[in-house]
Amino acid sequence: MAVKDYIRDRFFPHIWCPGCGHGIAMNGMLRAIDKLGLSKNEIVMVSGIGCSARITGYLDFHTMHTLHGRALAFATGVKMSRPELTLIAPMGDGDALAIGGNHFIHAARRNIDMTAIIMNNRTYGMTGGQFSPLSGYGIYASTAPYKNIDHDFDVAQLAIAAGATFVARTTTYHVNQITDFIKKAILHKGFSVVEILSQCPTYFGRKNKMGDAVDLMELYKNSTTPIGSDAKKENPDLVERGIFVEKALPEYCSEYDKIIDRAKKGI
Repeated sequence: MAVKDYIRDRFFPHIWCPGCGHGIAMNGMLRAIDKLGLSKNEIVMVSGIGCSARITGYLDFHTMHTLHGRALAFATGVKMSRPELTLIAPMGDGDALAIGGNHFIHAARRNIDMTAIIMNNRTYGMTGGQFSPLSGYGIYASTAPYKNIDHDFDVAQLAIAAGATFVARTTTYHVNQITDFIKKAILHKGFSVVEILSQCPTYFGRKNKMGDAVDLMELYKNSTTPIGSDAKKENPDLVERGIFVEKALPEYCSEYDKIIDRAKKGI
């Protein structure tokens, strides 16, 4: 099946701004799904609200476009009722880690089998460029005209600390990694997190005088490095990308099935 066969043509052209990285992330995800040979009926994609959440409208899977920050809560309900399905939750900064932060840490803690894709463009793009939990100290935003003083989350460290059993990070510049990491995340039996640094030239780039989409992607190229590289030792400010954690632990739905079995047997 070609990648375009997963797209709902009637909702194209998309409404993302020119240069937005979310289309690159979507493309990489579709290539991963295609390489895995998954049928449309095997996949449920759940999103909340935001630029990233538009993905559910564009793709021809079973999809749910839900409330802001609640993608993982809805996805948990689907997975518990139909554990044989593949659950994917594309989310943005605030969707995943502001209003949705509590759902994120508990989905990771439970190790429920689904893939959370966090498109980190460091801003609330759909609602006007407000700063998010991933914006970082010293950046400008529509709600931080004199610079932001909040420090940002490290998504990978937070996911690991919360108990996620697969954690990876890449960027829209490293397109092959997007496909590779999402493919591995979907295959992983447990809660998987893939963070994708995704450019927003319209708000983040413009507000912070960081240039257009090409400039921001060049920044991803030059400001990131593979995990454990010598470059990181020489320059601690470089952001590491790669697979941070990939381990096996009991998966929530499987453990729940054991409880049901014990209850039926009265033991």
